[in-house]
Formats: sequence, C-alpha cells, structure tokens
Amino acid sequence: MNFILFLIIGAIAGWLAGLIMKGRGFGLLGNMVVGIVGAFLGGFLFGMLGLAAFGLIGSLVTATVGAVVLLFLISVVKKN
Repeated sequence: MNFILFLIIGAIAGWLAGLIMKGRGFGLLGNMVVGIVGAFLGGFLFGMLGLAAFGLIGSLVTATVGAVVLLFLISVVKKN
C-alpha cells in the first residue's frame, strides 16, 4: 500500500509542479516520474535546510517543491 500511495503522491506533485512551472501537466506517467524524482530532490533539499515535513500533506509539499526545483533546473539547462 505504501508504494501505491508513493505513486499517487508523485503523480499529484508532478501535476502540481507542471501547473506551477508550465501551466499544464505532463500526462499520468510523466507526472509520476517528475513527482517521484521531485520527492527525492525535495527530501534532500529540506534535509539540507533543516526542515522536516510529516504526514500526507507534508510529503505532498516536499515532493511538489522538489518537482518545481527539478523543472526549473531542467528549463535552465534546456535554454543553454
């Protein structure tokens, strides 16, 4: 059940990041990938800053922040 919840949070976080950064999502699979990678990146960044997020909402916020940072970094690399 945890794995399914992880995928659902990843999909929602990727979708939210797509809305924030580009104004649209990337499809279910694309949102999951962006959200899952964003969750790891967000967890790393929150840890570096000494922040901690707990529960379902905290996981979603962490994953969304990480996904937004990921999309921002991809856009910077893409421009160069």
